[in-house]
Amino acid sequence: MDTDHTRSDPAEEAALDAYSRVVTTVAARVLPSVAALSVRTARGAGAGSAVTVGSDGLLLTSAHVVQGAAGGSAAFGDGTETPFRVVGTDPLSDLAVLRVEEATVPPVELGDADGLRIGQLVVAVGNPMGLAGSVTAGVVSGLGRSLPARDGRVTRLIEDVIQTDAALNPGNSGGALADSTGRVVGVNTAVAGYGLGLAVPINATTRQIIAELTTAGRVRRAWLGVAGVPVPLPPEVTARTGQRRGLRVVEVVPGSPAGLAGLYLGDIILNAGGRAVADGQGLQRLMLGPAIGARLPVTVLRKGAFVDVVAVPTELRA
Repeated sequence: MDTDHTRSDPAEEAALDAYSRVVTTVAARVLPSVAALSVRTARGAGAGSAVTVGSDGLLLTSAHVVQGAAGGSAAFGDGTETPFRVVGTDPLSDLAVLRVEEATVPPVELGDADGLRIGQLVVAVGNPMGLAGSVTAGVVSGLGRSLPARDGRVTRLIEDVIQTDAALNPGNSGGALADSTGRVVGVNTAVAGYGLGLAVPINATTRQIIAELTTAGRVRRAWLGVAGVPVPLPPEVTARTGQRRGLRVVEVVPGSPAGLAGLYLGDIILNAGGRAVADGQGLQRLMLGPAIGARLPVTVLRKGAFVDVVAVPTELRA
């Protein structure tokens, strides 16, 4: 009987080699574009990571990494160290755009986190605890998570946050979360506990936020003045609309765009702007700069009947 337990399984070796090849390939592709940030504010010194997203020296990081700072220095794996200035920050998405004085590294390719699936391999690249060029790998362990964020008196949920078991530590914030092709699909933003990390997704919504930060230095948001809770829809409504859930209105601010449009307590919002609304995040997704002052058609279910109203969101003030 063969009792030699030291022999390796060729299939296991092949699988490990394939896994290693993916991680090393992603690391080689992304690492050169990730910077270690040194930040100094009135509260003291800080550190974090950032990823190069533009050939003109634009970097993307977490807003909390550079909170209260006008600039700092960015160090890259090729030995380059250059000052950066803060172009714009958005605490409500925990994203910030920076610009370095000397652009020497190529930008990463941005992916689309909306295509991620639970169990998919992801690679986190950053500078935890000052250790430049650190790479960890894991899987997407959860999708659709929400992370509270605050800016002054305004509180908002960062939607569709990616949960991963790739090890993240202090200093990883602002670093890249890449898929197996090396496309960056998230910005590492927080450590929720041992073995659990979170990342802000790169998708159509965050691309728009990044664009606004780059061009205007801030993100304008629209305000509707309504709060709601997700509820299941009656079977006959689901059969007609294809939706299983809607957003029941539980608060309408007097004099708000929602109130002026004729939205009432108990209404169930089915869609807004032609997009289905199943929860509060679905409505938040529409409340970016272009919605300010624009007509927003809203369809609600009211006492069993479909009712159409038109709201005109105003600008959200902190």
